[in-house]
Amino acid sequence: MSLWRIFCSTVAAFFGVQTEQNRQQDFQSQSPLPFIIMGIILAIGLVLTLVLIVKQVLS
Repeated sequence: MSLWRIFCSTVAAFFGVQTEQNRQQDFQSQSPLPFIIMGIILAIGLVLTLVLIVKQVLS
């Protein structure tokens, strides 16, 4: 699987808009590790973005 495909699939799962066909393709991949790593990276990015927005608003 390409990095772009993993990214798009993980973002779709974050927002809950993953199609059944894409979900089935994701579960057929050999390892869930790339999805887990991408999910952690996106979660950290989301938290950091929210922290920066709050700091900007409060300053």
